[in-house]
Amino acid sequence: MFRSLILAAAVTLAPAAAVSAQDAGPTDAQIAHIAWTAGQLDVAAARQALEKSTNPEVRAFAELMARDHAAVNDQAVALVTRLQVTPEANPVSAALTEAAAATHARLEALEGEAFDAAYVANEAAFHRTVNGALSGTLIPQADNAELKALLETGLTLFQSHQTHAEHLAASVR
Repeated sequence: MFRSLILAAAVTLAPAAAVSAQDAGPTDAQIAHIAWTAGQLDVAAARQALEKSTNPEVRAFAELMARDHAAVNDQAVALVTRLQVTPEANPVSAALTEAAAATHARLEALEGEAFDAAYVANEAAFHRTVNGALSGTLIPQADNAELKALLETGLTLFQSHQTHAEHLAASVR
């Protein structure tokens, strides 16, 4: 069952990798929406974990995810507001949202250690996918230097999230 949860997490997050498959690449407005959407989805996942988990380590991780992703999204909103850029919904952000809803429903059906293991595995896979999209597509495709700098700062933070999630996953199996 644990393998199927990891596979489900990877399949759920595969749409983010589709960013690199776009011929023309995403615009700054689309990049902003993708990044903001990914942050919002991780905040929502953290809230679910805080509602369901009683494991102190998982709860501390979820609190960190909620706090850090909300802070980065606040910075992103401030930036696009100042630059007068309207984030543009796109197929990637829509696919991320749809996949997150399915993951949320699957996790909602789990309890206790099964939930904790699935949540943390999903977080590791989510960060691995988002970090790959950031480094491989979103940052290189960003035209605006301030947007690029914010994405680079986010990538550094999210790489630490991935490492944290991977280490935590080893202890909550």
